[in-house]
Amino acid sequence: MIKISKFDAANYLRSPQAMADYLSEALATDDPDFILDALDTIARAKGMTEVAKATGLSRESLYKSLGGTTRPEFDTVRKVISSFGLKLVAEPVEEAEGA
Repeated sequence: MIKISKFDAANYLRSPQAMADYLSEALATDDPDFILDALDTIARAKGMTEVAKATGLSRESLYKSLGGTTRPEFDTVRKVISSFGLKLVAEPVEEAEGA
C-alpha cells in the first residue's frame, strides 16, 4: 500500500527568495484569506517560535492571527513580514495595452 502525505508548501520555502516569491504571488491574488494563509505557511517554514521571538508576539497570538481565527492588525502583518527577512514594496499596476 502506498502512503501519501499531505502537501505542505512550508517544506519547500527554505530561502528568503522562495519566501519572497511565494508571498508576492499571494499578494498578487488580492485575496485576504490566501494572503493570510501564505503568511502562516511562511511562518511555519521559518519556525513559529522564531517568528514569535522576532516580532515580540506570542506563538498563540500568531497562530490565531495567521490561522484565520482572528484578523491581524497591519502592525502585526508588518512585524511578521519583517521577521521573515522580507519587506513590503509598492509598485505601479501595469496599465492594460491600448488603454
